Amino acid sequence: MPEVIFPGAAGRVEGRYTEPSKEGAPIALILHSHPRASGSMHDRVSVQLYKLFADFGFGVLRFNFRGIGRSQGVFDNGMGELSDAASALDYLQSMNPNAEQCWVGGYSFGAWIGLQLLMRRPEIDGFIAVSPPANHYDLSFLAPCPASGVIIYGTRDTVTTAPDMERVIGRIRTQKNIKVDGAPVEGADHFYRDDYLNEVEKHARIYLERRLAGPPRPPTSKR
Repeated sequence: MPEVIFPGAAGRVEGRYTEPSKEGAPIALILHSHPRASGSMHDRVSVQLYKLFADFGFGVLRFNFRGIGRSQGVFDNGMGELSDAASALDYLQSMNPNAEQCWVGGYSFGAWIGLQLLMRRPEIDGFIAVSPPANHYDLSFLAPCPASGVIIYGTRDTVTTAPDMERVIGRIRTQKNIKVDGAPVEGADHFYRDDYLNEVEKHARIYLERRLAGPPRPPTSKR
C-alpha cells in the first residue's frame, strides 16, 4: 500500500495505491467522506472498500481531497473535489492502461462525488456508493444512470434516512441492461458503528462477486 503523490487541479494530491494482481486486472477509485466533517482517505468505510477491491485483485487508489492531509488546495464545495476525483482517475488509468474494467467506490460525500464522476466518465463500468447524502445533495442528475451499481445504506441513518435512499433508488432511471440495486444495513447509522461496517463489507463483497462472475460490459470509448 505505497504512498503516491500525483498532480491535481489544485496542486499535489496525496494517495495510497495497491497494484493489481495481474496485467489487465480491473481498477477502482475510492472517494472519502466530507472534508469538513473530518473525512479523509483513512476513514473506516473508505479503507474497507479499498481493502475489498484489493482482495479481488483490483488496482486500487484512494486519496485525500484538496486541503486534507498532504493534498494541496482548499475545500471547494464539491466542484473542486470532482476535479480531484477526475485527476485521480486519470492517474489510476495511466498506471493501468489495459485495465479490463473501471469502478468507483465512495462513502457519504465521496459517494456523491463518485456518482457525479460516473456521469462524466463513460469508461466506468460499476460503482459501490455507501450512504450518499441524498437529503443534502440533489441526486436527480442520475437520469439515466449509465452504469450498474449498488447503493448501501443504514436503516437508522439520520444524515440520509432510509426513506430518502429508497426514494432515490426508486427514481433512478437506467439505460438498457443497467440496474441499480439497494442494500439496506439493518440497524446501522451513517457511520456504521457497533460493527455494522462488517455488514457494509458483506453487501459490497456479494455484489462484486455477482458482477465479476457475469459478462463484462462492452467497452466504451474514453472521452
